[in-house]
Formats: sequence, structure tokens, C-alpha cells
Amino acid sequence: MISLRGLTKRYGANAVLRGVDLEVPAGEFLVVLGPSGAGKSTLLRCLNRLVAPDGGQVRVAGVEVGPDGGAAELRALRRHVAMVFQHHHVVPRLSVLKNVLTGRLGAVPTWSSVLQLFRADDVALAKDCLARVGLADKAHERTDALSGGQMQRVGIARALAQQPRVLLADEPVASLDPHTARQVLSYLREACRQLGITVVCNLHQVAYAREFGDRVVGLSEGRVLFDRAAADLDAAELELLYAGRPAATPGREPAEARGALLPSLSHEA
Repeated sequence: MISLRGLTKRYGANAVLRGVDLEVPAGEFLVVLGPSGAGKSTLLRCLNRLVAPDGGQVRVAGVEVGPDGGAAELRALRRHVAMVFQHHHVVPRLSVLKNVLTGRLGAVPTWSSVLQLFRADDVALAKDCLARVGLADKAHERTDALSGGQMQRVGIARALAQQPRVLLADEPVASLDPHTARQVLSYLREACRQLGITVVCNLHQVAYAREFGDRVVGLSEGRVLFDRAAADLDAAELELLYAGRPAATPGREPAEARGALLPSLSHEA
């Protein structure tokens, strides 16, 4: 479903992604772990072309869009890829249902979107998406009356209403308490399992990566440090990842990176 070959991205003199290779099969829940500045957000934004990569090959949902990709490729990509942001980006004055219906804008005529007129099947789909995130009873409330966690769930419902093949989530629980964070991640995992959507989710919390991910990729200084099943996460690799040191030689670790996992990595952030 997702294939990256030698993906690179620079901002001026700062090399953010340095030759990332990655394969994500259909229906997998992939967690990307890494410290701030590792390139996680830029990686997701290259996948849906919110930013253009400088080099490498990017294929998502059967669409290849490289540095020279045109408008047609970009439109095809955006039809299949939805995104959930760290900040929910809802429209506060709109109802919950209308916020979710904005996920259908790419599938309706321009005049319909301007007048906020949607077909009955689009409304039914939006209500079903709200039910999937436990907000069916909130459909006609103003969105600014909701809690932060509920607004994030509206963002997930909006993404699901797009009927994507790939869903990208950029630190979707960073500002939520542990109980609400688990709710949000559970809804994302259910979408992955029940709808067959491929999910790529950036996280800081190792405990959540173990609990919800099928597979975990560690990103450090724009490079893949490790790529393994969530159940096989290694304490020494995690300590190396969050110490911010690149893996200099495969099979060898700096002496200071050996030993027990840092206590902060074994608890929720």
C-alpha cells in the first residue's frame, strides 16, 4: 500500500529525511516512534504531498508521486489518503455532522460544497462514521461545545468519511489524557481492522506503540533506526532512539546505550 525508496527532504541546509526506505502493506497499523526533530511529521507530509520530497520514490495507494509529480497525480493521491492532525482542525461554529461532511468535499461538485448541500448517502456515511467513534448522539451539536478528546474523534470521523485507503495520524493523542488517548487510538485501530484502512501513526509514547501497533519504525535524525513487530521492541534500541544517537555500525551499540531502558520510556507520556 505504501512504498518509499530513498526518500529525502531538506529545509535549506537542514537534512530532515536522509534516504528513508519503507514498505507498509495494506491493512497494517504502523507506528513511527522518534524524538522531536526526527522527521516524523515531515515523513507523513511527504506521503500525502503536503510537502514535496526532494528525492526518492513515493508510492501510496497505487499512486506514484515524486518530486516532479503533477496535479493529476496529486488529486489521485489525495482521494485515497486522509490525515488526522495533532490539533483537530475542526470548524468550531459548524455542527459535528457538518464537520464530518467536510470529509466528502473531494467527492461532491463545487456548487454543492459551497452551499453545504450533501446527498442523503453522504449524510448517512457521515453519521455512520460518527457512530464508529462513539459520537452519534452529538451529530447536531456545535463542535465548539465538545471536549478536546471529542473534537479529535470528530477529526477521525471526518477522515473516515473520506473513505480513504490510507490514514495518516500525526501525534493524534499528544494533548490528551491517557484514558482519552487510548480511546482515540482504539478507534484508529478499529478502522484499520474493520475497514482495512492502512494506518501510519506518529507517536512519542512507547507504551501506546506496543499496545496498538502491528509494527514499529524508529526514526532518528531522518533515518530508519529499526523496523520490527511491536511485540519485539528492544529496550536498547529504544534507549538509543531517544538518546538521539544514530546507529553507527549495525550490530554494535555505544557503551552508554546499553543497559536498562530509561524509566521514562516504559510509561505513558
